[in-house]
Amino acid sequence: MASPRILSIIGRKGSGKTTLTVALAAELARRNRRVMTIKHGHHPAEVDRPGSDSWRHFQEARAERVLLVTPHEQVLFDRTDDTYDPIALARGHLNDADVVLVEGYKRAQIPKIEVFRRSISPTPLYEPGSADAGRWQAIVTDDLDFDAPTRVIHFQDTMWLQLLATITLEHALPLDS
Repeated sequence: MASPRILSIIGRKGSGKTTLTVALAAELARRNRRVMTIKHGHHPAEVDRPGSDSWRHFQEARAERVLLVTPHEQVLFDRTDDTYDPIALARGHLNDADVVLVEGYKRAQIPKIEVFRRSISPTPLYEPGSADAGRWQAIVTDDLDFDAPTRVIHFQDTMWLQLLATITLEHALPLDS
């Protein structure tokens, strides 16, 4: 793949977005793709211990960026405005990926795969008549009776994950577009 590509996994809270994102990323990595992810959260992340050296660099010293390096990991703390643009985030931080999977960002103007479970909500986020309906590449569900005017994949289908990986590779938005 020439340019990094981006696609979002969306759904209501508790629907299984993280589980699907992890499984899809693993399948794409199995296909020898460089996969990177962005997780959208609604609350500040607790990723560093108060009082630790890196916490003090970032919180007390107010450093703009702190790169914490350990033998097998690197974590970058970056002081920035809240941005809702996953394309800009991917271009700025993940530009050497083959595929960037974004969990959340349901309003972003990028292709989407929705996880829908009727036990969580009676209806999916997908609205057939909306201006964004064409961004839905698939709805993945455990509801065997669910149908929609977009591609519907059931978790019970044989090879559902492999099909989603192929859809991702074919329909994810190139970051250079």
